[in-house]
Amino acid sequence: MKPNYRRMLKALKSKPRGRKDICLQEWSVYILRCNDDTFYTGMAKDVKARLKQHNSGRGAAYTRSRRPALLLYAQNGLTRSEALVYEAKIKSLSRQQKEALIGSA
Repeated sequence: MKPNYRRMLKALKSKPRGRKDICLQEWSVYILRCNDDTFYTGMAKDVKARLKQHNSGRGAAYTRSRRPALLLYAQNGLTRSEALVYEAKIKSLSRQQKEALIGSA
C-alpha cells in the first residue's frame, strides 16, 4: 500500500469516535472512465451527486480536464473506513485488474 494511504488510514484510526450514526452512514467506492480513457477511483456517500460534480467541473482536479466521466463501477453499503481501505486497494491495482473488476460487476 502506498505511504499516503497508510497515513490516511492511520489518521482515521487515531481520530476520536463521534456519534455511532455518523460511523454507520453508507459510503460507496466508484470507478469512472474519463474522456481520455483513464480511470478515476473515488468514494462518496451519494455517487450520482458526485458524478454530477465531476462532470460539471466541481469534482476532483483530475477529472476537471477529462470530462465527461462515465460511471463504470460502484460498490455500495460500506462504512467510511471500509470505503477508504477499498479505495486504496483499487487504486493499487493495474489497469487490467481494474478492467477485470469492472467486468465482474
